[in-house]
Amino acid sequence: MRKITLSLMAGTILLLAFGLLMSRHATPAASQPNGSGSKYQVNIDNFSFTPTTLTVPVGAKVTWTNKDDVPHTVVSTNKAFPHSPAMDTDESFSYAFAKAGTYEYYCSVHPKMVGKVVVQ
Repeated sequence: MRKITLSLMAGTILLLAFGLLMSRHATPAASQPNGSGSKYQVNIDNFSFTPTTLTVPVGAKVTWTNKDDVPHTVVSTNKAFPHSPAMDTDESFSYAFAKAGTYEYYCSVHPKMVGKVVVQ
């Protein structure tokens, strides 16, 4: 019985240590600014924008990065901001939002891919 208890305790400690180790390597949530304090990230992966909706302050710079193996674009639905060129894997496009509002966008290559930036 004592061996089973010790084995369970050791397993629990290992799982906790692994969890702590993994949490140190986690990247910040996409809606949080990275080290610059004014840059926000949207990843393009698995034919989707992540996060689908990103809320940022006025003046924030948003960067979209293509993590897929196929080209993607970022195009405003109402031409509220300039569209990106076609981005290959690991290429990025950035835009700084100067005015409050809701900015919807899509991928012109894959129009079912949609996203939104809410600027407050």
